[in-house]
Amino acid sequence: MAKKKTAFVCNECGADFPKWQGQCPACGAWNTLQEFVVDPAMPKSRSSERSGFSGQLSEVRHLDEIALEDSPRISAGMDELDRVLGGGLVPGSAILLGGHPGAGKSTLLLQVLCRLADREKCFYITGEESLAQVAMRADRLKLPKEKLRLAAETDVEQILELARKEQPRLLVVDSIQVMYLAGLQSAPGSVAQVREGAAALTRFAKQTGTVLLLVGHVTKDGTLAGPKVLEHMIDCSLMLEGSADARFRTLRGLKNRFGAVNELGVFAMTGEGLKEVKNPSAIFLNRADDIAPGSLVTVVWEGTRPLLVELQALVDASHFGNPRRVCVGLEANRLAMLLAVLHRHGGIQVGDQDVFANVVGGVKVAETAADLALVLAIVSSFRDRPLGRDLVVFGEIGLSGEIRPVPQGQERLYEAVKHGFKRAIIPKANKPRQLPDGVEVIAVSTLVEALEQL
Repeated sequence: MAKKKTAFVCNECGADFPKWQGQCPACGAWNTLQEFVVDPAMPKSRSSERSGFSGQLSEVRHLDEIALEDSPRISAGMDELDRVLGGGLVPGSAILLGGHPGAGKSTLLLQVLCRLADREKCFYITGEESLAQVAMRADRLKLPKEKLRLAAETDVEQILELARKEQPRLLVVDSIQVMYLAGLQSAPGSVAQVREGAAALTRFAKQTGTVLLLVGHVTKDGTLAGPKVLEHMIDCSLMLEGSADARFRTLRGLKNRFGAVNELGVFAMTGEGLKEVKNPSAIFLNRADDIAPGSLVTVVWEGTRPLLVELQALVDASHFGNPRRVCVGLEANRLAMLLAVLHRHGGIQVGDQDVFANVVGGVKVAETAADLALVLAIVSSFRDRPLGRDLVVFGEIGLSGEIRPVPQGQERLYEAVKHGFKRAIIPKANKPRQLPDGVEVIAVSTLVEALEQL
């Protein structure tokens, strides 16, 4: 009998080691090594059967001989989902959908499959719920239930046998953390089970041209649970963000081999499931009639489209020795840097003040194009002077106080004009040669010039 071998795999980077260590030598993360059992060497026939090798070499072809029409995309029935996917579902692709509990992962996939079952053969595998619970959700969402076929199973080998029998065009596995392979000794959800189970399902999808949709759990810090190599095996990684008590959900593409990365889709959670939001800028710009100090609108670029969001800043006298810096939807280190630039090059000292920054609507702003808008909102709150309702600002701030240009500056400006903004403070390098009608464009090159325009 072959001796059982064990290894330790890092959840963050996927590196494996022969013994446990407190810190991963590859990425430096602490307490991320988990033990799993390595399969003993298999006979050649069994190994070939498991890998799908039939004994014949694959056909070698020129790149220009491959016709793209052979694998057309499948529309998911939702424009926002198709946008994030890059135009639709690609046959033979493996897609991982993650999110917090209650975000709507199962609801979104059930809606897609019930509507696609009329023209495509769909198969839904549930491992966390019973068939009656899935049927109750479909009945509550008023979805068509006649054509969708589903099964409750957690054994990966059994799932593959059912999939070979059903031969679906779309296969959903909910979720990958509860699936297991009988040949592995570790428990479901461990590093070995998640990696090997996802590898077997992905291999089936590639061989048969099936669209594989995997549901994944997230950890406390919001990252996908399981080994990091799971994200390398799949073709597309999507994250459904939004708390259970929030109305809106944002679907963001973290990895996509068939489309743009960091694309954003917006959905609204209703009594009949997730409804796509056609114009997200109008939702996030639902401002009050009287604009308070510290409120300002900026234009961020999400994937392939501009999005108008409202930034809010509150500056208040600190009652403690260490002033607070609180960010919601923004990067805290970026805020500390901008406050230092504001003091050094703008002459405004807020070191003894508590500074709170927020992005309205639950959107997370990661790009630097919101720097100028955030600084001007802080100054507006600090001086207790509201800015105009028709003002939009975008631009990146450097450490020397210069205003740097941002990508797609002209498209951002036209998006703001389309929503009725009359004044814009933008970087000088982003000023278009032909200005849009009905807007006053103020081009600035330094932070001092932007403060003077206020």
